[in-house]
Amino acid sequence: MSAQRAQLSRRGFLGGSLLFVAGAAIGCTTSPTGGGSSSGAKTTLNLWSHAYGEAGTQQALTRYATEFTKANPDIAVKVTWVPGDYASKLNATLLTDAAPDVFEIGDFNEGLARRGQIAALDDLYGSAKSDFNEGDLDLVTIDGKLYGIKSIDDVMMLYYRKSVLAKAGITPPDSFDALVAAAKALTTKDNKGLYVGSDGIGDSPSLAVFSNGGDLVTDGKVAFASPQAVEAVTGLKRLHDDRSLLLGFTTDWWDPAAFAQGVVPMQWCGLWAMPAISTALGDDFGVLPWPAFKSGGAPVVRVGGWTSCVNAKGKNLEAAKKFVKWLWVEQTQLQKDWSESYGFHVPPRKSVAATADKLTQGAAKETVELAAKYGKHNPNTWDSAVSTPFAAAATKIAAGKGDPAQLLADAAKQAQAAVDKQRS
Repeated sequence: MSAQRAQLSRRGFLGGSLLFVAGAAIGCTTSPTGGGSSSGAKTTLNLWSHAYGEAGTQQALTRYATEFTKANPDIAVKVTWVPGDYASKLNATLLTDAAPDVFEIGDFNEGLARRGQIAALDDLYGSAKSDFNEGDLDLVTIDGKLYGIKSIDDVMMLYYRKSVLAKAGITPPDSFDALVAAAKALTTKDNKGLYVGSDGIGDSPSLAVFSNGGDLVTDGKVAFASPQAVEAVTGLKRLHDDRSLLLGFTTDWWDPAAFAQGVVPMQWCGLWAMPAISTALGDDFGVLPWPAFKSGGAPVVRVGGWTSCVNAKGKNLEAAKKFVKWLWVEQTQLQKDWSESYGFHVPPRKSVAATADKLTQGAAKETVELAAKYGKHNPNTWDSAVSTPFAAAATKIAAGKGDPAQLLADAAKQAQAAVDKQRS
């Protein structure tokens, strides 16, 4: 999943009373924990979370905070649940005295560390460090220091309807050519064959680049204008030319409605949606990676998720670090609950993932295995200033508007300026 898009949509736009901070609507808050009040607490932490769409998540996070305060009566925790454009609201508030003590971010961005907005958390890991997924550690490592602790890994992949493909005599696609052919063959006058997003783009440009052996940003250098990247992104035009993509659906790719309701037989979505899909379809679905673009490429599943960070400039730094360590390092049972009780997610800690029973069977197990084999994180420089020019160029390429190599070269110049600004 693209966490940046998720902040805007799949886990956002939930209702609630609004708290205005720094002139922006922020979200609803709970009372500080500890018996419903901060009585007896010397410190009250403000914890920010984006508005998860999975039922029960807000209640669970509030319960975790309450349990922390019971174990640490001198520290209360106020949970602020932020609907809508979480990233923009967070970035704006981090520049003010109203910045939260603890907050989560999706698609970890190294610019926050370089600007001194988030604290290094190396001392929180302790002996548990080796138990964390290496990719998750790499994601939050800047100049040798760890600036966050991953709370969940979100895996994104292709869902397909077994019965629909079987009836059409179509083998689950294992190459991009096969995906194009399957989407076209499954398109009828009433239904389209594939859903990658309401705009027809979604994550497909980055998947295309990865699937052809390319990369987005490498060691601070934008790489999405390479020959293999141009070739793969240009290939997306075939899906648009065939008119086999569902466009303008009422919910975007991170919501499983189009697939679960039978509007499309193939959809790019996430592991989080699997319980809802299972409820709707039983076992009549399978999962696949985005296929290799051609021989020499590699299949891809996206690994995103959310990372817990601490405000480096906050007045409650040590208490905030204590809370993050308690929840995301020490409380393995709560980590397990967070990952498998409210939609499905992969715990970043290997030992916790091994005990997540709901992820050890069926399509969930297959997904976890695909992530281990083909998983790709977006680079930690991949913020909106870097990704937006790329997405805009890919949209034009898919529509046949302009020279692909030139469009991506121009986008790469804009993106490189943004990366350089992050790292300066």
